[in-house]
Amino acid sequence: MTPILELREVDAAYGTTAVLRGVTLEVADGSMVALLGANGAGKTTTLRAICNMGVRVHGEIRLAGQRIDGRATELIARQGVGHVPDGRGTFASLSVEENLRLGGYLRSDRAVSGDMQRAFGYFPVLRKRLHQQAGTLSGGEQQMLAIARALMSRPRLLLLDEPSFGLAPIVVQEIFRILKVINQEERMSILLVEQNARLALDLVGQVFLLETGRVVASGSPQQIADDEAVRRAYLGQ
Repeated sequence: MTPILELREVDAAYGTTAVLRGVTLEVADGSMVALLGANGAGKTTTLRAICNMGVRVHGEIRLAGQRIDGRATELIARQGVGHVPDGRGTFASLSVEENLRLGGYLRSDRAVSGDMQRAFGYFPVLRKRLHQQAGTLSGGEQQMLAIARALMSRPRLLLLDEPSFGLAPIVVQEIFRILKVINQEERMSILLVEQNARLALDLVGQVFLLETGRVVASGSPQQIADDEAVRRAYLGQ
């Protein structure tokens, strides 16, 4: 089966500053994959390279077998890539409803209202906050809104950048539980960038480890957790 996402020998740079060096990875269709690494390893840059957002890219990036490297960010989104950036990226001055409707603006069908109800099924608190300004939501609610907004475009592949950052553990557990449900019920492929390795290893089926812009290890969560060097560096064991 063709992977939903393939990166082959991808280099990425901001101007003359190289960040990624020959990154090769793939996400199987319907799977959940984690991209782990320390701050500055290139995790966020990898997601930006996939979406062609402000980074110069060389190498091949394929979505369901079709090359998307070099295409406009909007076209990549139209082809089925949803992106929840670091910092959540909600429109603070707009209401929850307006944020969700913006998430579906690329859609050409008339099912946006139905998908809003679908989002409320995953995140019931957003229904209660429908007319509230996004900037007044709690951090956890803003992260839920950011994910729900990405779901409004009905992506085939969902990119998540540090969804646990700055949130209380109980909120993180709930968000990760919902992500697992979305993956299982909708067969939505998810590439998760996460600094909390313990959380990620409990959630995903495949892991890639980045160091200084290179993939230095990959395998199942158990294989990664069994690596003594990884345990010391990322699990504190």
